[in-house]
Amino acid sequence: MKKSLKPMNLVGLLLLSGLTFTACSEEETATEEIFTDAEVITVAELQYSDEAEQMADDIAEIAEDAYVSDEMSVTSKGIYLSDYLPDCVTVTTIETDTTKEKTIDFGQGCELRNGNVLAGIVKLSYVKDMEAASKTITLTLENFVFNEVSVEGGASILRVRSNENDNPQSTATRNYNATWPDGETASFSGTRTREWIEGFGTGFWGDNVFLITGSGTFTNRAGNVFSKEITTPLRREMSCRFIVQGVLEISRNGATASLDFGDGSCDAKGILTKPDGTSEEVFLRRFFKN
Repeated sequence: MKKSLKPMNLVGLLLLSGLTFTACSEEETATEEIFTDAEVITVAELQYSDEAEQMADDIAEIAEDAYVSDEMSVTSKGIYLSDYLPDCVTVTTIETDTTKEKTIDFGQGCELRNGNVLAGIVKLSYVKDMEAASKTITLTLENFVFNEVSVEGGASILRVRSNENDNPQSTATRNYNATWPDGETASFSGTRTREWIEGFGTGFWGDNVFLITGSGTFTNRAGNVFSKEITTPLRREMSCRFIVQGVLEISRNGATASLDFGDGSCDAKGILTKPDGTSEEVFLRRFFKN
């Protein structure tokens, strides 16, 4: 009897192992499907994506401030000074009969008013006619670093002195690549329009408010492409280093999640709503933990 039991136990163990392996495989497959369909984007990737947008926004603000300093000095028929760029920035202007080229040099490290630390150079090029209703500004980066993240690329910016709401407006078609200190990489591109709705012409950076619209993509190191579209304009108050209101939709593999930036409070939090309707509060900035 003992001899006959051993083969049966061996067969039973093999069958049990087979069932266990099948169950684990099905569970792993189900987990992968839930991750793909229900999450769209992980919180970690959302933080990298949001950080990339902060880089692009700061670059756009630097360009806009430098250009407006020129524009206002001419069109206001008087001296215009902006306090947005700190004293550690060196701005050099080269003029021809028809063009201007600005070099905005942050040196080896210079802290902006919002606390972000930049290094390297932002270059701008545009036609000299400051009375023009609109013009294109070409932006390029040189050895540029944002909070220890290396950023390459540039943008073409359509600047309009007065839109249908009688506000200044800039539409940037941009394409950037970033490399984080931990080796994480990403590319982000698209078009964003910034309408300057408050504070224009005062020279004081803290009262400036922008409404931002547009769409684009974020591609991480694994090659996953996230499509992003602003469905409710994002409100950027320069007195705060974060987006304070607005809704951004993020899509991947046919599924869409939404990120709500809140009720106007100045914080790094948002509400991420998944395709299944569940929501969670997320902390958006990895580099700022206070």
